[in-house]
Order: sequence, then structure tokens, then C-alpha cells
Amino acid sequence: MITAGFEFPDALHYQVADQTWVREEVDGTVSVGITALGLRLAGEFHMCRPKRPGTRVERGRALALVELAKSVVSVHAPLTGTVLAVNAAVEADPALVHRDPYGGGWLARLQPADWATDRALLVHGEPVLAAMAHHAWLNREAL
Repeated sequence: MITAGFEFPDALHYQVADQTWVREEVDGTVSVGITALGLRLAGEFHMCRPKRPGTRVERGRALALVELAKSVVSVHAPLTGTVLAVNAAVEADPALVHRDPYGGGWLARLQPADWATDRALLVHGEPVLAAMAHHAWLNREAL
């Protein structure tokens, strides 16, 4: 799906306010990353430091710290769970999130605490288009 000039893959679930995505993996874990729109709004990444494996993260709380050109910000977790793995490639080359946001640019893999509950709070399917278009419109001056 494409809206406002940005791609949003159909299979993903989105936390629109924080511009994060969640991909269900075959083994029941989930991968988390930042949307193309979120990356455009944030600007160039200089450093990305996700929480370490074994750390429990809460929905809406910090999952990772990223250093941008003029600030350091938290990436909020779109669900509650335990960090199983972090993307070492992104830690070594933070620009990877810009080159491949929905593939090799994932930030962390989590074991969800209650995926059914958290999934219901994320946007998926056709509603993504309107939600992301509205978010882009709200942030039009930053684009």
C-alpha cells in the first residue's frame, strides 16, 4: 500500500502515533521497526541502540534510543514483550533503516506478552491508508 508517497506493506501492523511497525514471524515472535514515513519525519539516524536481549519492554515505553542530527529520541515499543534479539546490522550501520525499513532495517525481535491484546490496538489492512495519510497531513511542515 502507498499513501502520501510512502510505502506501508500490507502484512504489517502499525502504531501510527509512534510510526512503528510490527511483523508477525512464523515462530510466534514479532519483529519491530520504524515506518518509511517515521524515518522521513525523524531524519538521518546516526546511532541506534535497542534494549538488550532479555529486557522486558512495555507498550508505549522505550524500545530503543536513536541519535538523530540534532537530538536523541526514544523509539516506543508498539507492544509489550521481551526482547529476544536486536539487529546488529543496524547498530553497525544505522543508515540501513533508511535503505530497507521493512526488511533488513528492523530494530528488535520480541516475544509478545499478549499479542492478541496488543494486535487489536494496532492498525492493519485498509485502515492503514487513511491513518497514515492523516498522520502525514498533520506533519506536513516537517516533510
